[in-house]
Amino acid sequence: MIFDLKNEAEAIIPSFKGGEKEFRAKIRDDGMNKILHGRLVPGATIGVHTHETDSEIIYFLSGSGHMLYDGKKEPVEAGVCHYCPAGHSHGMINDSDGDLIFFAVVPSGQKAPR
Repeated sequence: MIFDLKNEAEAIIPSFKGGEKEFRAKIRDDGMNKILHGRLVPGATIGVHTHETDSEIIYFLSGSGHMLYDGKKEPVEAGVCHYCPAGHSHGMINDSDGDLIFFAVVPSGQKAPR
């Protein structure tokens, strides 16, 4: 299946997960996975949250910033992939002067219908 994220409407989500400023994303959610192209402007954050029953994979396309992962601050930049398995916590910080752009997948843990 192919879908075109660049033609999806961009959602603007203020204070996502308790973060600062706003999180912008083009999101495709089929009930089994959330697939998104996200953007944090300079100074924006996604608040620390725990993935209780799902995981998240984030691949950074451009910019730089930091992930907070289980209480540790880890640098991220274009070409880096961050993984947050179920039962772990993370948050994102754009502490740079440019946009932090990323692609993320959050599997729901459900099996696809046959």
